[in-house]
Amino acid sequence: MRRYFELGSTSVLNSKKIAVSGKGGVGKTTFAGLLSCLLAEDSDRVVAIDADPDMNLASVLGSETPPPLTSYKDLIEERVSMGNGLFRYNPKVDDILDRFGIITPCGVRLLVMGTLEKGGTGCMCPASSFLRALLRYLLKTDMLIVMDMEAGIEHLGRGTARGFDVMIVVVENGLKAVQTAERIKKLSRDIGIENVVAVLNKMKGECDKVVNLLEELNIPLLGMIPFDEEVVRAEIEGIPPYEVAKDALKAIRDIKNKLISENL
Repeated sequence: MRRYFELGSTSVLNSKKIAVSGKGGVGKTTFAGLLSCLLAEDSDRVVAIDADPDMNLASVLGSETPPPLTSYKDLIEERVSMGNGLFRYNPKVDDILDRFGIITPCGVRLLVMGTLEKGGTGCMCPASSFLRALLRYLLKTDMLIVMDMEAGIEHLGRGTARGFDVMIVVVENGLKAVQTAERIKKLSRDIGIENVVAVLNKMKGECDKVVNLLEELNIPLLGMIPFDEEVVRAEIEGIPPYEVAKDALKAIRDIKNKLISENL
């Protein structure tokens, strides 16, 4: 079987690892999906990881949502369990992308993680151990990875973003989203992600206050995305937004180019 990825590439584009987070409802999943599709215009090695329990990334990419990895309980048990409640730290995961990653219409390979059992930062259920090992493995490949993280900040305590090059926090024109961005920045730094930037989404009207707040928090603003009625229409009609959302796509293309040119 031909591997979809290889180790050791020196390409800046192909080796970038991007995490996307933000307060629920700010449009982070739509942003993550559209960014992935635009990156796939320049690379055939883009992997989008849906790590949000809502599992909506597939619809943005124009596909049906595949079964999440956490639903393959027998496989996880076989790979992870050592008996007596002990788990392998490095289970075999190098075949997972080829076996379970689906190719979406815009050329992005998609993996859907699924919902982890809640148990605090110390949770090491079999599925958690398996997904952590898979992420550690993927972050060592030369794939260009975009991970849509669950809304809010609780996931960061579990360290699922460790190893990413940049954390993009999607915010909207409101104080709560900026407060969430501030917390995400602190927790990102705690787990070793130094590059934390913001994207201002659904822009309508005056935004100086939010821009100034981000500047005060020392969170660089990577770009602004206007409110796009076509994104709303796409969600209502169940069509991929990358087919119709011209205004949003133009702004996200500028953000993509900035990500690459500034090597964030």
